[in-house]
Amino acid sequence: MITVRLPKKPLYEEENTMKMMFLGTAAAEGWPGVFCGCEYCQKARSRGGKNIRTRASVLINEDILIDLPPDTYMHSLKYNIDLSKIRHLFITHSHQDHFYPEELHMRTEPFAHLPQDAILNIYGNSKVIEKIKNVVNIEKAKINVNEIHTFETLKGEDFILTALLADHAQEEDALLYIITTEGKTIFYGHDSGWYPEKTWKYLSENHIDIAIFDCTFGKNNQKKGHMGISGIIEAKDALEKFGSIDEKSICIATHFSHNGGLLHHELEEILNKHGFLVAYDGMILTE
Repeated sequence: MITVRLPKKPLYEEENTMKMMFLGTAAAEGWPGVFCGCEYCQKARSRGGKNIRTRASVLINEDILIDLPPDTYMHSLKYNIDLSKIRHLFITHSHQDHFYPEELHMRTEPFAHLPQDAILNIYGNSKVIEKIKNVVNIEKAKINVNEIHTFETLKGEDFILTALLADHAQEEDALLYIITTEGKTIFYGHDSGWYPEKTWKYLSENHIDIAIFDCTFGKNNQKKGHMGISGIIEAKDALEKFGSIDEKSICIATHFSHNGGLLHHELEEILNKHGFLVAYDGMILTE
């Protein structure tokens, strides 16, 4: 049984089998937006709590990180995460809110003192790999780069990773991921609008235990580049018809923007009725 709660202690001290923490749950500008004074950012500032959202990232167990946003260092401090323990970094695409490669330079001496076997394996598309090589000396930073292509599957010691094509960036193949670890299959489905046909086909042929959806547009009815409430409800319905998700599957909405016009409690009022959990910064799933 999968449970959802706030952290009680560092994730690496948890005793359960599969552990996942949502470190950040916002779109590119964060929420409140970095320089924004709109109504919804002002409300988020005054209400605080689950309405304060940093740029999107997820930690699985203690050694798998999805995306490296500019808020990663703050995540490590707030949630007591030892980033030297990260062994696998899956990057969805090269946009700054999901990939801030300059931070990787901090793995080199004298900024970091790492044991020889503390290798960070990074997986991403060609643009991600190019950015890494342009910014950091991968040998000095103890980094292995692994270019992954759409619909390619890679097997690690404790995970299986398949890259799917997103509907997002025009200048690169933005990736969605199917990750199997500790006996659970996770669909990491953002950033993306309505999925391309080949991605739908792959999803229709696989069972998903945890499905994570892009809800950037909130109450706005759009499905290009990102999705909102209406889009993820439609996507969830399609996966149910395929048999890819069932009554035991956990469906989660994340990647929210102030432009979507709904605070956390308002999102819950709508999405809970449709079988979604509304992610918030620091939310933990354990099995």
